[in-house]
Amino acid sequence: MSYFISAISNEGGAPEQAYRKLQSAGACPENPYAEMFKFEVPSLTVGTLNSLMELSDDLVKTDSIIEGIVRKVQNNGFEFLGKKGGELTVGGVPAPRYIQQFAWDYAKYPNRRPLKELVSLISGGVAAIDEELKQLTSSYASKMAALQEGKSKKGGNLMIADLNDVLTEEIMYGVDVRDTEYLKSLFIAIPKASEENFEAMVYQLGNDIVGFGGPDWSRDPTKLGEPVKFGSLVDRHKKKGSPVVPGSLKKVHSDAETSLYGVTILKGQYESGYYEGDEFVAGTKIDF
Repeated sequence: MSYFISAISNEGGAPEQAYRKLQSAGACPENPYAEMFKFEVPSLTVGTLNSLMELSDDLVKTDSIIEGIVRKVQNNGFEFLGKKGGELTVGGVPAPRYIQQFAWDYAKYPNRRPLKELVSLISGGVAAIDEELKQLTSSYASKMAALQEGKSKKGGNLMIADLNDVLTEEIMYGVDVRDTEYLKSLFIAIPKASEENFEAMVYQLGNDIVGFGGPDWSRDPTKLGEPVKFGSLVDRHKKKGSPVVPGSLKKVHSDAETSLYGVTILKGQYESGYYEGDEFVAGTKIDF
């Protein structure tokens, strides 16, 4: 449906008389030319001819800008709402009825103001709508991105899924989870094709991190139980190994592509204190 706005002379008579005459000219029971409605605009303060000519040049640009913003609102409405969203409305009123029953808003646009000021008011209102549309579009885009990310995590494999949604009470039954001063449980998702290699290498991960050096009686069993060196007198890092606790690996869950393992690691270790002269320097905890 298209609308044309026409302005006609009332030839010195009453506006209603001119409108009736136009209706009669367009009326044709067999093949009506068009359906007509009044588009009532109040008497406006025109001002001087010079100011009107200047405003006429600006109106061309203003009209183009406003039409562009209206089209943007329309396109975004169809993009976001689709066909199910129904027809767009103007202040809750369907667009055809808004045009057919158009009424000038005297509160927003007093007809006694100069035309240039009225155009500025209209342009400012439309610019505010455009700015609000930009903010809403940006907010909508960020929320859609978050929604897609959430769907991807929920429907994806164990490498990207939110484990809070995956690890149910039934799955976690019998799985020990530790988080103490020195021990912590971790969950690791790997491709199924890497299962065998991962299980073979997991206890060698970071095998130069933890110091396991200490009293060693194995070289001379006869000295078993005799006084030995402890604390700072022993090179704790003479022998090193992995922070992964032996025997802690457990397969927790799997899907078509990935497997989820639980493993316990050392969070850190204590480095013993020592004496500097007569002063004792307290030991420290090393955080892995």
